[in-house]
Amino acid sequence: MKKSILLLLLALTVIQVSHAQDKPRFWDDVQTIKHYDQMYAPPANPILFVGSSSIRKWEDAERTFAAYDVLNRGIGGAVVNDIIFYLNDIVFPYHPREIVLYVGENDIPAGATPDTVLERTKRLITAIRAQLPEIPVTYISIKPSPSRDQYRQTVQAANSLIKEYLNTQHKITWVDVFTPMLTRDGNSRPEIFQSDMLHLNKDGYKIWKKLIEPTLLKK
Repeated sequence: MKKSILLLLLALTVIQVSHAQDKPRFWDDVQTIKHYDQMYAPPANPILFVGSSSIRKWEDAERTFAAYDVLNRGIGGAVVNDIIFYLNDIVFPYHPREIVLYVGENDIPAGATPDTVLERTKRLITAIRAQLPEIPVTYISIKPSPSRDQYRQTVQAANSLIKEYLNTQHKITWVDVFTPMLTRDGNSRPEIFQSDMLHLNKDGYKIWKKLIEPTLLKK
């Protein structure tokens, strides 16, 4: 009997591990967001901040932009394809009246070339426009993180390609955070980053707020 129970437990463990391995990236994070939405109704037709950890860690964004009904749905560690995959979960259900988007920085250390980041961005914008053809989109350029200085030229090239593409698109505003986050000599500014030299601190987000707020629509 004990042997049968042990075999059953082993089988269940194998099944659970298999299911865990079959989950898409960030599946549990997205389910947590959905569960939270069931407990606390999100605002109707918000300005939706979406993207990777620079959005996710902007923990006071909803207070910072209190006059605009902002909703933060960032996913830490996301690459462009992750946001595409979860559009039906963390974008479209909210019926946003505007989207503020930051994603692409994590693609580059993972090996993406500037052309690759551009093509992924095109797919993301195309997918958004298929459902939301007329809402304004604010696209935040890839930032110059000190911990990723070795990718500086790749970031600049990707930013240049994406800006050129977005300038041909309808109702999309390019926000350059790259230049304001460097010194006049083009050096990094560690004082606007957390100790990991990757994520922004309050001073870093103050720069973003100043640049992004003029693009936001009040209800």
